Amino acid sequence: MSNESNTAVAVPKEDSGMSLIANADMNKMASQLQAISNFQVMVEKNLNSGQDFGVIPGTGKPTLLKPGAEKIQMLMGVTSEYEVTNKIEDYEKGFFAYTIRCTLSKGGTKITEGLGSANTKEKRYRNQDVFMIVNTVLKMAKKRAQVDATLTIASLSNVFTQDIEDMQKFNQREETETMGDEDALNVKIPFKKHKGETIGQILKTDRSYIEWIAKNSDNAKYKHAAEMALNPKKAKAIDDAAQDVTDKMSPKPPKLATKNKLDLISIFSKKIAGQTNVSEQEPANEVLATIIDGWKGTQDDWSKLTEKDATTACNSLQKLQEGLVGQYEQDNDPFPKKDDAQNVDDIQLPFD
Repeated sequence: MSNESNTAVAVPKEDSGMSLIANADMNKMASQLQAISNFQVMVEKNLNSGQDFGVIPGTGKPTLLKPGAEKIQMLMGVTSEYEVTNKIEDYEKGFFAYTIRCTLSKGGTKITEGLGSANTKEKRYRNQDVFMIVNTVLKMAKKRAQVDATLTIASLSNVFTQDIEDMQKFNQREETETMGDEDALNVKIPFKKHKGETIGQILKTDRSYIEWIAKNSDNAKYKHAAEMALNPKKAKAIDDAAQDVTDKMSPKPPKLATKNKLDLISIFSKKIAGQTNVSEQEPANEVLATIIDGWKGTQDDWSKLTEKDATTACNSLQKLQEGLVGQYEQDNDPFPKKDDAQNVDDIQLPFD
């Protein structure tokens, strides 16, 4: 009997691509591609031009902006985490550069990642004190990483781009998105009688000039910086309101259970185990299995237990333990209740 069917045949490297195609489930691939197409259409219809993305004249694709990236992440139900992968902080030469990785996850599983970089030698930062804009540069790198990661979800790179480095209008938009109070005060004015001075310096000597910029400037960066410098509380309130919207659209990962809460679960579980003659962890695992689908009590399960679910488990275990204590006291009560006997004469007192 031939054993050819059991012999592994090596596929030449040049044929490996065709081999993948030949072995692919075409119906499944067609379904996935259609799903991607449907999602792209939905995204394009629900994002707002000028707020979520910008249309640059002469380009084939709109540019995805930070608010748009946050909405897409919300629609996909993903959470984002950021990590500085490379940095240069040269205080002697006044040069700072950061590269950040943005990782998008869902249910604890990594979906994709993106990279973003920014440095103080970019044209937008030429007229500013580099030591005052380090945090701005860091936030810019974070934003770019976020957009880069978002573009890879559902192949959105063929719908949006983020290559806008030569577009002054969108450069200004990026800067206002990441501008803080200190950043605003350190913006240098490049024109007229206060050329080279910061907004903070001018504010002390010529407040009316800053008021004029806030009201009349057609440059988004200088106008926004002037408004923040004149009314930092109002500007902060606006920023906080915008952040609240962002937080609601991009929910943060649930808080994990604290050590104290885990200790309480352990205490209640051990008490119940002692009263029911089972293993110490069994009561806790049984309760958590009713709260969390698929709970097995593994180390991975415990490491992902949220504070909310842990609190629910504690309350349930406490009630269960108190119920066992009450039942024990009732079962061993030497004074039976009247209803437990057929009549008063049947009641036997322990000292009779």
